[in-house]
Formats: sequence, structure tokens, C-alpha cells
Amino acid sequence: MPSKKLPTFTLAEVEAHNTGKSCYVTIGTKVYDVTEFLPDHPGGDQLIVDYAGKDIEDIMKDSVSHTHTEAAYEILDEDFLVGLVVSEKNEAADENDTANGTANGTANGQPYVHPRTGMATEEDLSKDTDYSQDYKKHKFLDLGKPLFPQLWYGNFSKRFYLDQVHRPRHYKGGQSAPLFGNFLEPLSKTPWWVIPMLWLPCDAYGSFVAFQGFENPIFFAAYWILGFFIWSLVEYGLHRFLFHLDDYLPDNRYGIIAHFLLHGIHHYLPMDKYRLVMPPTMFLILATPFWYLAHTIFAYNWFAATSVYCGGIFGYICYDMTHYFLHHENLPLWYKELKKYHLEHHFLEYELGFGVTTKFWDNVFGTTLKPNVVKTQ
Repeated sequence: MPSKKLPTFTLAEVEAHNTGKSCYVTIGTKVYDVTEFLPDHPGGDQLIVDYAGKDIEDIMKDSVSHTHTEAAYEILDEDFLVGLVVSEKNEAADENDTANGTANGTANGQPYVHPRTGMATEEDLSKDTDYSQDYKKHKFLDLGKPLFPQLWYGNFSKRFYLDQVHRPRHYKGGQSAPLFGNFLEPLSKTPWWVIPMLWLPCDAYGSFVAFQGFENPIFFAAYWILGFFIWSLVEYGLHRFLFHLDDYLPDNRYGIIAHFLLHGIHHYLPMDKYRLVMPPTMFLILATPFWYLAHTIFAYNWFAATSVYCGGIFGYICYDMTHYFLHHENLPLWYKELKKYHLEHHFLEYELGFGVTTKFWDNVFGTTLKPNVVKTQ
């Protein structure tokens, strides 16, 4: 009998390992990773690959194809058994618990563990991942090696990639996992303090210049606050429709790489403190169109447009700093609730809870994450 400590797989997870580079098969409830066995199979590797991601119990017993001996089953159990498949009944129970349980509470009297991420509380996000076991189970990325080339040469399907990238991992000791493994590595990391140090002086100067164009400072304040408010909507829109462009992601390496560099790496390693704020280069790329947009909409007054823009930039600075603090700092009571809300977006439901500095737009557009509210049919 297999050990009860073996990891479990859903049918969808098993079916995702359906290539010669990652080949899983099942016999009943047992899951086998036979990737390394492919070159040694007497009937050729293609015969197994044809059944990759599927159950092989019937074909193993098929006398026309080839009846396998007891020794073959013993070898599978000893060398290639990697887990157990979750039955449809258990999958349905997991879905029911997701609807009726709580993120940090209980389901059916037991601590609730989310079926996709395997996490029950925000503290789970900071538990070190066992690199070798994680890679052996999922055949996705080895955290001990540079991630970019693994993604580039991995030939992962979009479905498999999205399933894996939204299962949070944690690099040992809270350090940063290698992304490029070469001279580009430092460019992928940005300490949180770079944001206020670099952009606050620029924003203050822009605000001062814009202020000079108004005889009445109240008008400057009104435009500036308008920009700050507009940013909150832009923040929500970017997070929901750009950073989580999952459904429209091209099913190829270019789309996957773009998604990973833009936001996927943050969901894969959410507690990486050096990849929590926007790198200055990316900020300039995203901020430049908004400068022209502001001056197009408010073309009647350059100072008004600049005031709106500077208010928005200040909102962005608040957003990036808030995002870092939500992940890594103990905060006052109101912020603790916001912290819980945001971290639940990572380990509970990444398709809801897009607001970072505020839940306001989630409430407006119906994407509020409410794990503690029992859903009724």
C-alpha cells in the first residue's frame, strides 16, 4: 500500500503532464512519473507518450498489446510512484469546502486547506519550499536553478503554466530565487525604498511647477486629488486586466515569459521582498502613456493636466509602498485587515481581490474576495 504521506494530484494536474518531457500516468489512484523510463521502455517511448496524462490500467492488462508481469508493477511502485490521484468525490468535497469554508478558519471541523495551493493561512506563504520535492511532484520550475531559461525551454502549455504559477512557493530564507543567473540578475530586483527615493522628489517638483500655474491653490488641490483618485481606478484596472490577463494569454513561450516577468513571478514567489515593487524601467514604460493621456484629456490647461498626473504618481508611490508593507510589515488594525485581504488573493483566490490599497473598486465591480462569508446556492 502506498504511504499516506504521498502528495495528492487532481485529475487536471495529472492530465497536464502529457508530453515526453513530463509524462505522468495513473493506475487506479496511483500516480507515476515515468518520464525517465521512456528511453528504456522495450516497446519504445511513443507507446507510453500516447497515454501520457491518462490511466494505463487497461492497456497494462491487454493481452493483445502486451501483458505486464507482477515485476513491472513492483518496479513502478518502487521507482516511479509520486502520489495519489484525488477521486471525483474528493474533488467535489474540496469544491464544497471552498464555497462553505473559510480561508483561515475551518471546513467540516478541520483546518481548511485550499485544494489548489495547499495553504491554510497567510503564514504558509513564508514556509520554505523543498526544491527537489516540489520539482519532482510538479515538473515545473526548479527553484535552485535560473527560472527564465527553464520557462523558455520548458515548452509548458498555458493551462499547465497558469495552474502552477498560481501555487505560491517560497525561496529558502526569504531570499530571491535566481531569475536569469547572469549579469541581468540585479536588474530584476528593486528594494522598496528605491520607489520613494527616486520618484517622490520628481513628483514633488512636478507638483510645485503645476502649483505655480494656479492663482487659486484650491483648483490645484482639486486637480491633484482628482489624479490621486483616478490612480486608484488605474491600479485596479492594471492589476485585473493587465497583470491578470490570464484568459487572453497566448499559448506559447513568448506569452508565458511576458506574463511571468510582468506579474507571474510575484504570484509564484509572493514573499520575495526584492520583486514586490515595480522596477524603475517598467514604471517609465507604463507611466509615459499616462502623461500623454492626461495632457490630451486636459489639453485646455497644461498646469491642470500636470496636477492630475502628479496626483496619480503620488497614488502609485503609495500603492507600491503599501504593497511591500502588506507583505512584510506589521501594520495598524485597518491595514492588518487589508493585509489579510491581499494575501488571500495570493493563496486563496487570485481571480478576485484585485484592490491593493483599497477594496473600493472591488466592491464597485463585484470582485470582492469574501472568504469568511458562507455562500448559499
